Amino acid sequence: MNQTHLTAPTHFVEVNGDRFAYRRWGNTATDQPPLFFLQHFRGGMDHWDPLMTDGLAAGREVILFNGRGVASSSGKPRTRIEDMADDAASVIRALGLSQVDVLGFSLGGFQAQDLTRRHPDLVRKLMLLGTGPRGGNPDSEPGVAERAPRPIPTVDDFLYLFFGRSEAAKLAGRAFWERRHQRKDQDPPSSPAVMYAQIEANVLHLPRLSEDDPFAHLRDIKQPTFILNGVNDVMIPTVNSFYMARNIPNALLFVYPDAGHAAQFQYPERFLQHAIQFLSE
Repeated sequence: MNQTHLTAPTHFVEVNGDRFAYRRWGNTATDQPPLFFLQHFRGGMDHWDPLMTDGLAAGREVILFNGRGVASSSGKPRTRIEDMADDAASVIRALGLSQVDVLGFSLGGFQAQDLTRRHPDLVRKLMLLGTGPRGGNPDSEPGVAERAPRPIPTVDDFLYLFFGRSEAAKLAGRAFWERRHQRKDQDPPSSPAVMYAQIEANVLHLPRLSEDDPFAHLRDIKQPTFILNGVNDVMIPTVNSFYMARNIPNALLFVYPDAGHAAQFQYPERFLQHAIQFLSE
């Protein structure tokens, strides 16, 4: 039977003494490399949208992944984005892959950029969703600091943090919330240690590498790059997507209307159309 987001088993690969959890499924009868997913703050494999993952898996393999110490992976959580990126590279190689496409959302987008810069041979194409560059604009809305670290986020927290403000956006957000909880054997939630480690990593990620040319490092990314955000991202301000699009040499920028941090979850069908075209062309 063909596996899906709801049925793909959790596997583990050991790297440097720790066990990294991953799920892998999709179309293997294609010349497309696997698409490797890097998740948002505190998020695990079950925080992705099944419409998104299964839609992309129709044309390629997809690999969901938990970083060191995150959810069902073992080990001490990382406190530096560079180390998270190196862990992802080690897992990709441990899976016997010589090249992948990479999709990073939010904190995962920070990791995806460093993975691409530090291990360029591993990455064919790059997708950056709801994220920003090192040294970008950090001015999230005040409500983010209250809601994002909440021990057990509610649907209202997700609506505020991830979606647009219209009634249609809220309906789309609640539909995502239902899809996101369909899998029966859900990943365990990430520990408080993960939250504190990732907050520290975010703080260390804030300073600019250079005041004279703060986004020069983005020009090291030569891969075709897909950038997506909502028009009003309350967590990582949308202007950061423009900074990336202006400095990554081969970047394509999408800004979805009436959307926030997780535009891909609010408009899954639109996102799939754009993403599949980008990955296949």
